[in-house]
Amino acid sequence: MSDVPEAEGAAADASRRPAAPHGAEQPSLVTPPVSAPPEVKHESLPAASRVDHAAELQARIRAARSEFEMHAAHARDQFDEANERIKARTGRDLLVAIAIGLAIGVITVSSLVFVKWTFTIFAAAAAVLSVFELSRALQAGGRRIDLVPQLAAVALLLVSGYAGDLWLHWSMLFASIALVIVWRLMAQMAAQDGRVYADVLADVAVGAFVTLYVPFLASLALVLLREPGGEWWVLAFIAVVVVADTGAYAAGLAFGRTPMAPRISPNKTWEGFAGAVLASLVAGALLAHFMLGLPWWSGLIFGAVVMGTATAGDLSESMVKRDLGIKDMSSWLPGHGGVLDRLDSILPSVTAALILHHLLAPLGASGVTP
Repeated sequence: MSDVPEAEGAAADASRRPAAPHGAEQPSLVTPPVSAPPEVKHESLPAASRVDHAAELQARIRAARSEFEMHAAHARDQFDEANERIKARTGRDLLVAIAIGLAIGVITVSSLVFVKWTFTIFAAAAAVLSVFELSRALQAGGRRIDLVPQLAAVALLLVSGYAGDLWLHWSMLFASIALVIVWRLMAQMAAQDGRVYADVLADVAVGAFVTLYVPFLASLALVLLREPGGEWWVLAFIAVVVVADTGAYAAGLAFGRTPMAPRISPNKTWEGFAGAVLASLVAGALLAHFMLGLPWWSGLIFGAVVMGTATAGDLSESMVKRDLGIKDMSSWLPGHGGVLDRLDSILPSVTAALILHHLLAPLGASGVTP
C-alpha cells in the first residue's frame, strides 16, 4: 500500500486546526525538566543567633561578677577599717576573736547537749591551761608556784567533783591545798637560797589561791553538771556570762563615755555595764522559761546574780594582771588573750549558778528541763 494518502490526511487535519495568535509561543512538544526547589539553609541564621545570645549572656555574667567583686571589695574595706578602729580602741582583732569564740561555743554546746560527760574533758583541758598560765604569770612576778601539785589538784578535784560524793570532793579540796603547801615548803627547804620568811609565806598563800581559783571553781561546774538536768544549768549560766560580756562590749563601743574602774580596767565603762545588765536580764528570763522550765521572773534573778559574779570576776582578774604588769595571761587565743582571760567571768559564776540551782530548781514542775 502507498503512504501518500496517510500524508495527505495528516496535512488536512493540520489545516483544520485554529491558528495560534500572532506573537504567542508555540507549545513545545518536549516536556521541560523539573528543577529541584532551592536548598534552604535552615541552621545558618539560628546558629548565628545562638552564638550572639551566648556571647551576650557571658558578657552579662562577667559584668555581674565584676560588680559583685567590686561591692565585696568595698564591703571588706569598710569592715577592715571598722576592725582597725576597734582594734586600736580595745587591742583586739574582732574577726579572729569572733572565729575563735564561735569554735569554742560549738565545742561547749555540743559536749553539753549530746554527751554531757564529754564536757569533763573540755573542762579539764581548760583548767590545766589556766593553771599553767596563772602559774607562769605569777612566777614572772616573783612568786614561786609549783606546777606539779597544781596539776595534781586539777585531777583530784575534777574527778571527785564529777564522780565522787560531796564529802569526797571536800576532802580532795583540803588534800590538794595541803599538797600545794607541803610541796612548796619542802622545795624551799631543799633550795636553801636564803629566801625570807615573808616571801615564803606569800608563796604558800598564792599557791593555795591558785588551787582555789582555778581547779576548785572548775570542779564546781562538774558538781552542777552531774545534777539531774545539770547540763542545761551549766549551759544556761555560761550563756548568760557570754551574753553579758557581748552586751557590755557592744554598748561600750557604741556609747561608752564614763570609765567604770579606770585604775583597774580602763576600757570598761558604766555604759557597757548597763548593756551587760540589760542583756543578762533578757537572756536569763528567756533561758529560765524555755530551757530550765522555770518562771520567767526567776530568770531575772538568775541573770542578775550571774552577771554580778561575772563582772566581779572580770574586774578581779584585771586587778591581778595590773598588779603583775601584764595585759593578758597569754596569747594562746588570738583576739581573746589567754584561756584564763575567757574564764575570768565564768569561774566565779559557777558558785552562783550552783547555789541558784538548789534555790530555783524546785520552782519548776520537776526541777528538770522539759
